[in-house]
Amino acid sequence: MAICYIDAFAGLAGDMLVGAFADAGASRDALTSALTSLATGGSVTWDTVSRRGLAATKFRVSVDEPQRPRHLTGILKMIQAADLPARTKANSERVFQALAKAEAAAHGVSLERVHFHEVGAVDSICDIVGACLALELLGVEKLYCSAINVGSGTVNTEHGVLPVPAPATARLLEGRPIYARGPAMELTTPTGAAFVTALAESFGAMPPMTIHSSGYGAGDRDFREHANVVRVLVGEPSGAVEATTVEVIEANIDDSSPQVVAFAAEKLLEAGALDVTILPVQMKKGRPGVILQVIAHPQQREALAALIFRETSTLGLRFYTAERRVQARESADVTTRYGVVRVKIGADGFAPEYEDARRIALEAGVPLRMVLSETAHEYLKSR
Repeated sequence: MAICYIDAFAGLAGDMLVGAFADAGASRDALTSALTSLATGGSVTWDTVSRRGLAATKFRVSVDEPQRPRHLTGILKMIQAADLPARTKANSERVFQALAKAEAAAHGVSLERVHFHEVGAVDSICDIVGACLALELLGVEKLYCSAINVGSGTVNTEHGVLPVPAPATARLLEGRPIYARGPAMELTTPTGAAFVTALAESFGAMPPMTIHSSGYGAGDRDFREHANVVRVLVGEPSGAVEATTVEVIEANIDDSSPQVVAFAAEKLLEAGALDVTILPVQMKKGRPGVILQVIAHPQQREALAALIFRETSTLGLRFYTAERRVQARESADVTTRYGVVRVKIGADGFAPEYEDARRIALEAGVPLRMVLSETAHEYLKSR
């Protein structure tokens, strides 16, 4: 199974994605032929350019006549009529649906009334369809994306000067990790944001993988601060020990009861937190209190922060990023005289699943330690 990691360290745009995928090995001839079948009236060219001394592929779409605004239904009909693989059509529709919903929400109109002006132009249709087709040509089945550099400052649009990220881009990237670095301008466009929002499995650190090819897709400008490119890495899952970026959320609490803090910890775990720790500390004025520490995926940060504010008395939180190493693991069912207990197995050890052992101990009316001991004995005997 091929996977792909998009490194959006300099932002993300549709033409940059198509260029990067072609640079990584997607056939330019196949892309050109398929995009011609869209019958948009546009033509595509490919160039090798330099961005801060780094070679990259520049994908360009040119049209001879001004383009009229388009509605979503018209764009979807164009895609269905084109000579494209079924999965490419489905993925292209997913991206445009995501984009249309974001535009509709940003401007307070229905999906039917959304006019795709810049987005509906020939170049943007080719960008989205071309990027989706490139995934098919590369055999990519799962897509992952880094935290996204959105840029800063303002951008000129048909609605006037707007802050970066633009309204539709901000809508699309809700719940995803973003940051701003480099020149004060728009680095991530709605088209690029829609592509990863609709198709990426997750956002954050690179998954453990064996790289088979890499590619760089160029933007229009050449910045001084960094190479104006997006990088893609194509390969397969490696099964290696995983290193992931996690968000750590902390709160100092000295005026909530133990019951309230314990309940908040339970709710955080139910909401998807990777781990929750309650540390006893002595706070200002000699008052005993706790530090509530939560480890979470970056995209969970805002939801879990809101939950902490809702369930506890804290008025402030701390956030910082950390690296989490996760050992590859598998599980197996172990039959004991009390019942079946799942066992988590790593490269250097094993551990009975606590919830299974607890349930069986209660059902059988025996001490938990006996179930754990019996499970360990049976597992080692079967090795």
